[in-house]
Amino acid sequence: MRTIKKIHKAEYAPIADLVTYSPLPSRSLQQVDPFLFLNHHGHQVYKPNNRGLPFGPHPHRGMETVTFILEGDIMHKDSGGHESVITGGGVQWMTAGRGLIHAEVSSSEFKKTGGPLEILQLWVNLPARLKMTEPRYEGLQRENIPTFTLDEGNVTVNLVSGTWDGHTGAFETLSDIMLSTVYFQAGGKLSVEVPAERNIFFYIIKGTLTVNGQQVPFRNLVEFNNDGTELQVEASEDSILLFGHAVPFNEPVVAQGPFVMNSEAEIYQAYADYQQGKFGSWNH
Repeated sequence: MRTIKKIHKAEYAPIADLVTYSPLPSRSLQQVDPFLFLNHHGHQVYKPNNRGLPFGPHPHRGMETVTFILEGDIMHKDSGGHESVITGGGVQWMTAGRGLIHAEVSSSEFKKTGGPLEILQLWVNLPARLKMTEPRYEGLQRENIPTFTLDEGNVTVNLVSGTWDGHTGAFETLSDIMLSTVYFQAGGKLSVEVPAERNIFFYIIKGTLTVNGQQVPFRNLVEFNNDGTELQVEASEDSILLFGHAVPFNEPVVAQGPFVMNSEAEIYQAYADYQQGKFGSWNH
């Protein structure tokens, strides 16, 4: 079995009126290479005539954002000309690559009517050889994310990327990254093997899970050692897990604001390129 190195509680870090918890990075954990950053927005209920999400136009370079919309919606727009509104159960995968400006706000419908909202955004690193790749974006609704069940239907896997038990995820990715959301009914059990060289990303969104004998409540990220291969997970109540794994890149990470590169010089270059308009123009 994989042994647990440490459990990291997400810190409360609201953004304007948006309830936000952030387990990564923290004072005790910088990254789970190549997973860099996670914000957990909500759960909260917006009143009618709200202002929605506060993420207006901002740039990125050198990484990817994967956004899981559990409830509510996100309206995405970027300098590459992509636009979409993705609703509950859907996922967005954006490769910033050499540079992109994007905005993530709520649809006019959500701002008008309000309702429940819960969204997670994960930043995934790009290896040095792909930092300056062409930007791209894909948003998929719930019905376009492959799902399968385990444990006689008590566990449902939404497979976002990578492969699992012969199933293939919704998104084709530039690097070998498996990502999924796993829904447990109370008592549901999951047994999964992950090769020891792969880093595991394991964040409990909702409920309480016992993982390899240790009980962990929601809004906690479990950090594992790279020793065994087996994970045994059991839900003591209805629960949701963000679960992924990947081979670490083992490259230097220099992150500043919205840019993630391999050196300080590349960060300075990113700011210079952005200021010179090389990330494309923003048309409202």
